[in-house]
Amino acid sequence: MSRIAQRFAALRAAKRKALIPYITAGDPQPSFTVPMMHALVHAGADIIEVGVPFSDPMADGPVIQAACERALKHHVSLRNVLSMVKEFRQTDNETPVVLMGYLNPVEVMGYVSFAEQARAAGVDGVLTVDLPPEEGQDFMQALRAQQLDAIFLLSPTSIDSRIQKICAAAGGFVYYVSLKGVTGAATLDVASVTAKLRDIRRHTDLPIGVGFGIRDAASAAAVARIADAVVVGSAVVSKFAAYEKDLPRIESEVTSLIRTMRLAMDSGQ
Repeated sequence: MSRIAQRFAALRAAKRKALIPYITAGDPQPSFTVPMMHALVHAGADIIEVGVPFSDPMADGPVIQAACERALKHHVSLRNVLSMVKEFRQTDNETPVVLMGYLNPVEVMGYVSFAEQARAAGVDGVLTVDLPPEEGQDFMQALRAQQLDAIFLLSPTSIDSRIQKICAAAGGFVYYVSLKGVTGAATLDVASVTAKLRDIRRHTDLPIGVGFGIRDAASAAAVARIADAVVVGSAVVSKFAAYEKDLPRIESEVTSLIRTMRLAMDSGQ
């Protein structure tokens, strides 16, 4: 059983939901990423989503685009990100880590080489935003060979046949994008998310995580009542932008946000 599956099984047994914060590797400085990952775990994160900086993050709004720009100023590459995960694993061999990014850096490294290096570093799952399963057979085969979960996105516009296809290819968990548009946009509509999750669950027994539009403890708790996992990205990364020059303040602000979300999710408020 993978680390992701083990974590969701433990959460189900405890009648809790997963909290999955996202950070961009190398933002605002490469040396800050691993300590921040550990701080997230201590604050209540169950799985960590680590963004691989990319020059054209088309699915991301201005907050995460700016995070990629800050990281790329330090020339943070996919190899650097794998090294960060490997360093994290020196003292944490339990918390699942998912890489989120775009296909180009993986293609440059090569599917098989990437999968081998990701496995060796301690990565558990990979979400490649711009690779649909129809075009990803070789990549998914390379991931499966290394027992890595391929995680895919579903959206409010995904039709039933598309949901079925994505769920058949997915591993780890299914990531439902609760809003149309880019990350950090619009306002969460819990009723429409609830209806869509019912449709998705007809096609998979995998946990379903919901992201985009989760800004605070109240929205995290609302999503936790209907989903298996709460994914929070822009609300976390905005703290990196606000306090770019003050690393202790970033850690303090982000861990405070994660703790309040964790408390609200666990209490059902």
